Amino acid sequence: MAVKTANGTKLLPETERLAGGANFAAVATMLPSGRIQNQPVWVGVEDGRLVVNTETHRAKYLNARRDGRIALMIRDEQDPYRYAEIRGVLGETTGGDRARGHVDELAQDYTGKPYPPEAIKSERVMLWVTPERQTFVDQNNGIAD
Repeated sequence: MAVKTANGTKLLPETERLAGGANFAAVATMLPSGRIQNQPVWVGVEDGRLVVNTETHRAKYLNARRDGRIALMIRDEQDPYRYAEIRGVLGETTGGDRARGHVDELAQDYTGKPYPPEAIKSERVMLWVTPERQTFVDQNNGIAD
């Protein structure tokens, strides 16, 4: 099957596998002007929930706090013809030591080493994404429109 779609908060198994690996995501949030901002990010999954780690001064955090609509597209780094799109809302945020430790975990997964402390300009924060609709695409098994 080339495309699998689901509504609701439960992650598709394919989405969870992609988010659990070192696969880059693009996160889209809404700017105050109503235009869309899109940035590449590391993504993780914990207890069946999607999480993105950022800093409190960054636009993606400020945008998501103001307008909770958020979308992720997670690409399979081993096969770019496989990806998951998740449309949802910001469920909650987690800061402090937990968020700081989480970025080290992500950095270890993506780069093989801890996140450099000198790169942190403000407080680390975890953005928990609550899915509303997901689409998993595998174009190796047919063309998806």
